[in-house]
Amino acid sequence: MILIGQYDSPFVRRVGIALTMYNLPFEHRPWSTFGDADKIRPYNPLTRVPTLVLDDGEVLIESHAMLDHLDSLVAAEHRMFPTDEPARRQALKIAALATGLGDKAVSLFYERLMHEPVSGLWVERCRKQIEGVMAVLEADRSTKPETYWFGDRIGHADIAVAAVLRFLGEAHPGLASLAAFPALAAHTARLEALPVFRTVSQPFIPPA
Repeated sequence: MILIGQYDSPFVRRVGIALTMYNLPFEHRPWSTFGDADKIRPYNPLTRVPTLVLDDGEVLIESHAMLDHLDSLVAAEHRMFPTDEPARRQALKIAALATGLGDKAVSLFYERLMHEPVSGLWVERCRKQIEGVMAVLEADRSTKPETYWFGDRIGHADIAVAAVLRFLGEAHPGLASLAAFPALAAHTARLEALPVFRTVSQPFIPPA
């Protein structure tokens, strides 16, 4: 498999971490959607990352679809989304909230990068959405005393939250301090200390 995209994207990073944890061989091509758009376009006409090229040449273009496919390649007991309800549904919701937060953080970044003047209305809308999601995630995580969100084994939801919060902190320093969300702060610190998180990692590089 070939994973296209830089690890400063939380969406690329969550897939890279899953591939690594599943011990699935892959080639990483750290192409930028700005500087390397012409390289990405033949694989993905949306020119978005992550893009995952499967061994048979099929291309997946959305991170959740990629994780769903990767889960199909490992035994059920090793999958990082729960297989039983209601845990599966709950984990999917946490992951969706995290990736939705990530989408808002990316949208806000590009608003500030590409538009002059910046829309104050849009910035405030994104900020409220980001803080609202963080409050919901904080409330949920604070009720879970286990090492990870859904027990003693890491899951895709754990990874999504940590990867997105790392991106948020680097792309928008000071926008939503983790000091106000102690359960999320502890969760993120725990995961970022793991060897796989240190390996599959890249500081945020704003596009030129």
